[in-house]
Amino acid sequence: MYRDVSNRAKETAAANQPLAEGIPLSSDADRTPFITVDDFEHAAKRVLRPEVWDYLSGGAGDEITLRWNREDFDRIKVRPRVLVDVSHIDTRLTLWGCEIPSPILLAPTGYHRLFHPEGELETARGASAANSLWVVSSFATVAIEEVSAKCTSSLWFQLYVQQDRGFTAELVERVEQAGCRALVVTVDTPVLGSRSRELRSGWALPPGIERVHLRGLGSDAATASHRPHEQEIYSAVLDASLSWKDIDWLRSMTRLPILLKGILSSQDAAQAVSAGVDGIIVSNHGARNLDTVPSTIHALPEVIEAIAGRLPVLFDGGVRRGTDVLKALAHGASAVFIGRPYLFGLSVAGAEGVAHVTRLLQSELRMAMALTGRTQLSQIDRSLLWP
Repeated sequence: MYRDVSNRAKETAAANQPLAEGIPLSSDADRTPFITVDDFEHAAKRVLRPEVWDYLSGGAGDEITLRWNREDFDRIKVRPRVLVDVSHIDTRLTLWGCEIPSPILLAPTGYHRLFHPEGELETARGASAANSLWVVSSFATVAIEEVSAKCTSSLWFQLYVQQDRGFTAELVERVEQAGCRALVVTVDTPVLGSRSRELRSGWALPPGIERVHLRGLGSDAATASHRPHEQEIYSAVLDASLSWKDIDWLRSMTRLPILLKGILSSQDAAQAVSAGVDGIIVSNHGARNLDTVPSTIHALPEVIEAIAGRLPVLFDGGVRRGTDVLKALAHGASAVFIGRPYLFGLSVAGAEGVAHVTRLLQSELRMAMALTGRTQLSQIDRSLLWP
């Protein structure tokens, strides 16, 4: 497997031109093992152009929350158990009719053609190989219909509601017809945060790459930077007027389950229940919006308490190890998303990289479950955490 991934990494790096600057591996690359997410991250940094790397890895402001997303995971201790029969580990679950072999899901992330020439088509192949549910982004560079035709695993769709509600309704209809099983509405981004690293590097969409789902709004919406003009805060592709009444409107015009992505507080969690949504995703947008908000693992218990089991809570932010997945599940999450990790894999080794990163985390989760005496997801609770 390691040899296959390393060889694929060489091919991907060559194909990635001009967005990549060559293979990061040594001359003995076919023997380089990729055994952790960090291995893929280090390789991706050397493959990608600096401005693309800054877009992928950067956070908002001074990147304090970005650091907290990892550091707060590291502070949590788990309680091992011994002499438990763990000869069979079952990680299966069902979410809104989707049968999923593992609670590790692929988060919505934009612009996959920045990381591989085939973009989301290659991600679809990787998600299919790992049999992992994937949420396709509104800011994808390949249309949902093409992605759906290539993907054999479950697909959801992430929606940025546009000011043109008629266009938004048509996009939701396209998503339904393409076979997506749920709608994930991003609610934490009326405006973008101050992404200093992006600004310093001058990142912008390269020629030939566009937000294909926004073509109906005109060429600027499809190809211009998602960042507003200098000193402005409002973006043409983000609706700052989005409010709870629009969630009611979405519920009235789609049969799909609706999840709200970007909930951090108990107040918003309680209001989401009152709004009748089907689920929420605890997320701080990868620490890319408001710096110094809590890490997602720090915010999760407050949200879980407010929800009180009335609907499923999913988790997004900072996951790099199977033990991180275990900790999020122990705090009450039903499933966990990864974002940057599978993009590291996509950048380095295409579909095989996406699949390999996902399988690494799936394997690490099963190991962590076995060593804490848990054989199925329903047994993972706060008693697993060291006080």
